[in-house]
Order: sequence, then structure tokens, then C-alpha cells
Amino acid sequence: MLGNLNGWHLLIVLAVILLLFGAAKLPALAKSMGQSARVFRSEMKEMKRDDEVSAAPEVPRATDAGTASSVTPEKRPSNDTSA
Repeated sequence: MLGNLNGWHLLIVLAVILLLFGAAKLPALAKSMGQSARVFRSEMKEMKRDDEVSAAPEVPRATDAGTASSVTPEKRPSNDTSA
């Protein structure tokens, strides 16, 4: 689609943009386009990172259900008669 564009086409497109937006607004337009591109790239990197994390197989965690630290001691009646 864009393969047939040469230097003259690009020059005409730039002239039309200059006429539409004016010279005063072009720096602000370029800045906002740069910020948008930066945000888009960071979001794409974040999505790729999330996909890699979700695609990784989960390692089963060792539960401490059978260990002694999870067993609560039995409550025994106290023989304290000082109260």
C-alpha cells in the first residue's frame, strides 16, 4: 500500500499537514504522537510480560498441613487456683 510512495508524495503529504495544522501546532502534535507511541510500546511490553508469566507452568507449593507447626496444641485446663 505504501510501497509506491516516493519523495514527492511525502513532500506533498507534509505540505498538506502543515496547511491543516499550522506551524505553531506542529511541535505539540509531534510531542503528543511521541508520547502516544511510548505508551503504546510500554503497554505492548507489559502484555508480553504478562503472557510469559501466565504461560509458565505453576510449580506446586509445599503445604504445611502435615507439619508440626500447623498443629495447634490442645488446651488443657489449668490447675491455677490463685484467681
